[in-house]
Amino acid sequence: MEKSVKSSAVSKGVILGVVLSIITIIGYVAYQDLFTKWWLLFVLLFVIVGLGISSSVKGRKLLGGYISFKEAFTCYLITVAIGTLISTIVGILIFNVVDPDAAISIKEKSIETTVGFMENFNVPEEEIQKTVTQMEEQDTFGIGTQVKNWFWGMLIYIIIGLLASLVVKKNEPLH
Repeated sequence: MEKSVKSSAVSKGVILGVVLSIITIIGYVAYQDLFTKWWLLFVLLFVIVGLGISSSVKGRKLLGGYISFKEAFTCYLITVAIGTLISTIVGILIFNVVDPDAAISIKEKSIETTVGFMENFNVPEEEIQKTVTQMEEQDTFGIGTQVKNWFWGMLIYIIIGLLASLVVKKNEPLH
């Protein structure tokens, strides 16, 4: 793979990391309830996968309109890995170094949101209490949890990236 293609993927990864970090910082500074919204996961998934696919498409253009599956996937993976890693580091810094109390506050809001959701679906009180106990025991924003979540997220993004790379790849015609 050409150097310009890899550097393009790295650049898109940095852009992705900045975008995700800005979302985290805005949520932290202005609207911590954002971290309790279920739809945020879908927005982030769309942004991450979208920029990953965009990186593969850009790689194909840089390679003259043709890209192998491996090259398409490499572009995608570099972008997604760098972007989500930057975002994870920012999250670790904010919630473990800058303001650990914010992590506690968001966790409490998440528990309240979950209880309200479960009550709306008439979940038995004992199940609600069991869920609350589990949530209270989790170190949601701890370094270990965030690193573990990054690896699990990467597994999901890799699966999506493999499928996307099948679509983006375009082999040169045989002469």
